[in-house]
Amino acid sequence: MEEMEALKRNKTWNVVDLPQGKKPVGCKWVFTPKYKADGTLEKYKARLVAKGFTQIYGEDYTETFAPVAKLNTIRILLSIAVNLDWGLHQLDVKNAFLNGELKEEVYMKLPPGFPGKKPNQVCKLKRSLYGLKQSPRAWFDRFTRVMKKHGFTQGQSDHTLFVKHYNGKMTILTVYVDDIILTGDDEVEINQIKKALAREFQIKDLGEMKYFLGMEVARSKGGIYISQRKYVLDLLKESGMIGCRPSDTPIQVDKINEGADLGKSVDIGNYQRMVGKLIYLSHTRPDIAFAVSMVSQHSHDPKQKHLNEVYRILRYLKGSPGRGLLFKKTDKRNVELFTDADWAGDQDDRRSTSGYCTYVWGNLVTWRSKKQSVVARSSAEAEYRAVALGICEAIWIKRTLEDLKRCINLPINVYCDNMAAINIAHNPVQHDRTKHVEIDRHFIREKVDKGIVDLRYIPSKEQTADILTKGLSKDGFKYLISKLNLIDIYSPT
Repeated sequence: MEEMEALKRNKTWNVVDLPQGKKPVGCKWVFTPKYKADGTLEKYKARLVAKGFTQIYGEDYTETFAPVAKLNTIRILLSIAVNLDWGLHQLDVKNAFLNGELKEEVYMKLPPGFPGKKPNQVCKLKRSLYGLKQSPRAWFDRFTRVMKKHGFTQGQSDHTLFVKHYNGKMTILTVYVDDIILTGDDEVEINQIKKALAREFQIKDLGEMKYFLGMEVARSKGGIYISQRKYVLDLLKESGMIGCRPSDTPIQVDKINEGADLGKSVDIGNYQRMVGKLIYLSHTRPDIAFAVSMVSQHSHDPKQKHLNEVYRILRYLKGSPGRGLLFKKTDKRNVELFTDADWAGDQDDRRSTSGYCTYVWGNLVTWRSKKQSVVARSSAEAEYRAVALGICEAIWIKRTLEDLKRCINLPINVYCDNMAAINIAHNPVQHDRTKHVEIDRHFIREKVDKGIVDLRYIPSKEQTADILTKGLSKDGFKYLISKLNLIDIYSPT
């Protein structure tokens, strides 16, 4: 068995007598499906999984946190790669967690089919296993040491980002657990790091990036296109909506929570599963981000009307299952930020919804739709809080580009459709108008004075972030979709 050979090769454990006072964790064999790039089943992979839920904090584990690549970072890399004509290589680490070195003393029962010579014998783990609480951290620590040993610098904005700058050329690597993306303009270094990783771990070179974390990646002369078409079709089939009538928009103009009659309670488990899958889908579909944000707010006690709104999103997806983001080559080398807010839009608690989207080198890379934590007393206040949230994202993007040794043209243009909010940012003396947003006012004012951001007015009809704050009419929705670089390469022309 391939998994058992990997366990022996990595010298994962020693068989010892169980020390007095120690309690071993259990284990089991798990068989998981592995899919090809086109979504078809390739094989079932056997994996030995420890029952880490029986571990006790302070005894056999301590720190567990391990970072994973942010999808925002990956989209920034895609925008840079398409503009600079960089290749995108994908690698997979076989049995990644077996490479992690355990610092704690962990004992595990003998795996099924692995008989011991004595009744009280157990496995003293030397390497991490899937299921152990500290396994992700142990693996990432080992991987980080290897990358630094080969001259790579770890990013500060995203700790899973590793960069090597040598002789004016760049090599960039990012890792999501055991999936690796490798890009840059230094082909010699790219080949060298592939060989170096192959010496340290069992690496499978998947070639050009085509399928990553459930996202389908297609590259042509027109740019890089990412979508989740198979994911959408599977979701429609699973929810029984594969034969439904498509909807033009994912949410009504009057939004989900208007009206007193919400209907009876529905199955909370089924509701949360569907909403969770829609949240993951919104990583490539900003057109459903606001609708998904709205339905996710009712996951604790969903009613029939909330479930109907989930079905409406699915009906919208039925009409465009292959829609996705297009990253194309442009002449732009700047960062643009669009921020908007729907003042007192929630009919239940009158809180506003903030929305922002950012473009790096002409391509959409990040977006968010989020209900504000407090009630805004004016539209200017709601917009101002949205601007502050967006600027935080812009600063993170600036740091990420600095980690990637990419120059950024300052100031970052921040587009807002509320003149009152812009005036507050430029006028240091506002007195009573800004007491309740004092921290945000000082934060934005500081960034404006330093020349990091420049607030600019944009008409509401051209405000791209409007799609992230409210339900729109069919015509307005379609117009903003085109500004988001969302296309469907599968739709008939």
